Amino acid sequence: MLIKTPEEIEIMRQAGEILSGVMKKIVPYVKRGVSTLELDERAENFIIRAGAEPGFKDYGEENPYPATLCASVNNEVVHSLPRKDKILQEGDIIGLDGGVRYKGYYSDMALTLGVGKISPLARKLIRTTEQSLELAIKNIKPDVHLGDISRLIQSFVEKNGFSVVRQLCGHGIGKDLHEEPNVFNYGEKGTGLILKPGMVLAIEPMVNIGNWKVKNLDDGWTIVTEDGSLSAHFEHTILVTEKGAEVLTHIDKND
Repeated sequence: MLIKTPEEIEIMRQAGEILSGVMKKIVPYVKRGVSTLELDERAENFIIRAGAEPGFKDYGEENPYPATLCASVNNEVVHSLPRKDKILQEGDIIGLDGGVRYKGYYSDMALTLGVGKISPLARKLIRTTEQSLELAIKNIKPDVHLGDISRLIQSFVEKNGFSVVRQLCGHGIGKDLHEEPNVFNYGEKGTGLILKPGMVLAIEPMVNIGNWKVKNLDDGWTIVTEDGSLSAHFEHTILVTEKGAEVLTHIDKND
């Protein structure tokens, strides 16, 4: 269902709180010399201790995702498999994408972090991607076309000299991790679904330094930039309210 009941929303609010708490706990471990598998194992432990289930693990039918986190480094856009031999190096950037399932409902979020000192261009990429998501959230309200939000993301990113990935998109979320509608990061004003209170969306700009084209690797999951350029990814689970938007995966940066 596109419109969630108050009871469903409350469970999803709890799922979002669990996930944002887990992701906040993972951030301090993102440093030089740490493997992406260690980050994954810590995330799974935190999720289980919080009374939830990893939302990504075993997702998919033909080639189930084997891990809790997607840990995408540098030119990896999304869905990169955590590995023991993938060790973070000074200057890397890493996108961490995680999900939880709680009482039958999902939450989903992502953030991109620098490892140690990163280049000014990498900092700008991360900042622009996060700001594009913030801009989208500020403009969500009832009776707005989804295409208006998509266009805002695209325009902001391109104004800053970067490109939005077009082969991938955000999505509705609820009892299933991926529900209708698709939430694109590019589009035209006045097009697409009209937002209504009670809709819950996972909005996730994926932004490349180079062009927007991506390709799949042979593992069946990892997606990288076609031109080898850096990519950043931010995502929140968002509830459309009567007055605007509520971020269900909010992290208080001041804590």
